[in-house]
Amino acid sequence: MDRYLTVAEVTEAARRLVFRYPGAGRLRRIGTSRAGRPILMLSVGHGPRHVLVVARPHPDEPVGGATAIALAERVARGDRWSAATDPELVTWDIVLCLDPDGAALSRGIEEATAGPDHTLESYYRTAFRPVAAEQPEWAPIESRHLPESQALFDVIDELRPFLQCSLHNVEAGGSWVQLTRDLPGLAVPFRTSAGELGIPVQHGTYDALYWENPSPAVYVLPPPDSTGRLAAGSENIGSSTWCAPARYGGVTAIVEVPMWATDAAEDPSPHPEAAHVLRDLSGLVRDDGRRVTALLGKARGFLPPPGESPLRRVLEWMADGLYDLVADSWEPLARQAAEVSHADDPRRPTTAQVCSLDVVARRQPLRAAGLLLRLLEAADDDAAPGLHRELDALFTAWCTDFEKALRLRWVPVRHQVEHQARTVVAAAESALKTLR
Repeated sequence: MDRYLTVAEVTEAARRLVFRYPGAGRLRRIGTSRAGRPILMLSVGHGPRHVLVVARPHPDEPVGGATAIALAERVARGDRWSAATDPELVTWDIVLCLDPDGAALSRGIEEATAGPDHTLESYYRTAFRPVAAEQPEWAPIESRHLPESQALFDVIDELRPFLQCSLHNVEAGGSWVQLTRDLPGLAVPFRTSAGELGIPVQHGTYDALYWENPSPAVYVLPPPDSTGRLAAGSENIGSSTWCAPARYGGVTAIVEVPMWATDAAEDPSPHPEAAHVLRDLSGLVRDDGRRVTALLGKARGFLPPPGESPLRRVLEWMADGLYDLVADSWEPLARQAAEVSHADDPRRPTTAQVCSLDVVARRQPLRAAGLLLRLLEAADDDAAPGLHRELDALFTAWCTDFEKALRLRWVPVRHQVEHQARTVVAAAESALKTLR
C-alpha cells in the first residue's frame, strides 16, 4: 500500500472482500449523507462483541480508508493477532467513510500525495475540511443534527461497541491517541509500533493540550467537570459521537498518524525559548490569517455565496475569529513559559509541545489559502488572476517555510496504515481485557 485510497476504491475493495470471503463479511448502507451519498459499513466476523471503526471522519485525512480495508482483510483471512481479532469472539464493524460529501470536495487529495514528490503544497491545494458544525463527529457539540452523525449514533445504539476507533491523519508532527477512558494496555504496543516504523510519537498535542497524559502520546479525556482543560469550543464534548459508546460501557480511541513527521514531536526537553517562540507563533497565525482574509475581502463580490459554496463557508468561518481563537487558546501556556525562569522547571513547555503549536499556527492560514486559491481558479472575473498570483506566492512560501522549519519528512502510506492498524488492534485487545 503505497498511496491513499479514494472512497470509490475503498468501496470496491470492500465489495471484493465480501465476494472473496463469503459469509465472513457483510456490506450494508447505514445512512445517507446530506447530498444523498451512501454511508456504508463493512462488518467482518460473527462474534457477540463489537469493535466499531470509523474511517474518514475528516475528509482531508485520507489514511483511514486504507486502514479500514487492511483491518477487514486481516480479520476475514483469520489473522488472529489476538483475541480481539478472533472473528468468533469479536465482530469488526467498519464505517468506510463517515463524510462522503466532504471527501468529494477533497477529491484529488489521494492523487496529490501519490507521486514520488510528496509536498505540503500539493496536499493543501486539494484538501477540504468543513466548518465544525458540518463535521459529523463534532456537529452535535455545535447542536447541529446531521444525518451522518445520526447514522453513527444509530449504529452505536444498535451494536453497543466495547470500543470505537476513529481514524485520523495529522498533516505534520507525530502519532498520538486520544481516549475517552484510559486503556493501560495500549501504551507499550503503540510506542513499539511507532518505533519499529520510524514514526515519532507526539509528546504534547494541541488537540489535547490539557488532557490527562498517563503515558507518552496517550491522552485521556478529563472528567466532565474539567471543561477548563478542553480546547476552546469543545466544552460540550460529551455530546459528540466520541462519547456515545460510554452509554454502554464502551471507550473511544482517536488514532492519529502523521503524513509528514518531525523529530521535534517527541522531544520532551524543555524548550529554551518557549515564551518567545509562542508569542511569535501567535503572531504568525493571526497575521497570516489576516492576509488571507484581506484577499478574501477583495474577492467576495464575485465568489459564490456561502450558502452555495462549502469552501466559501469555511473561509468565512475562519475569517470570523478562528485565527484569534486558535492563538488565544494556548495563551495559558505562553504565560506559564514567561513566568518560569529556571531551565529545569517542569512547568517549562517542552520542545514537543511547542512543535505541536507550531504545526497548528502554520496550517490554519494554509488551509484557508488552499481553499481560496481553488475558488479564484474557478472564478470568472478580471480581478481573479491577479489575486490568485498574489495568494499563490504567499501560499508557496508558507509551505516551504513549514517544511524547512520543522524538517518534515514524508511517512510512507504503508507505514501510516500499518501503525494505525496495529494501534487499533492493540486498543481492542486492551479494551477487551477490561470486559473479562
